[in-house]
Amino acid sequence: PPAEIHAGADHLVLALKHRDDLAAMAYDLDAGRTLMREHGLVTIMLVHVKSDRQFEVRNAFASGGVLEDPATGAAAAAFAGYLRDLGWPHGNRIRIVQGEDMGARSLIEAEFTDEKGGSIRISGATRRID
Repeated sequence: PPAEIHAGADHLVLALKHRDDLAAMAYDLDAGRTLMREHGLVTIMLVHVKSDRQFEVRNAFASGGVLEDPATGAAAAAFAGYLRDLGWPHGNRIRIVQGEDMGARSLIEAEFTDEKGGSIRISGATRRID
């Protein structure tokens, strides 16, 4: 279900049933910035469930002045906590593919237990931006 999630910053998470809808993400940057600032959101996280442990994500980031962030560790941590609190069958690890539709594919992994409020370990690779 839609939710405001938090792990250092506030994000809105919205699940999309179809992968094509994720690929088609588009919005007015100024209107998005206004909406995010009015609601105190850093990103709006659009999520397509590929499997219980793999998710395809786009993070609208108008609050930061750009349409999209290709890799958002804070949102990944918040999303992992959200799944844990929902009782999602995560197997102590999830993988998030983000930024693929903008040509900057990132892989973020989150490791965590079922303990509410427990730590969440975020990892991934970095790449040089020229």
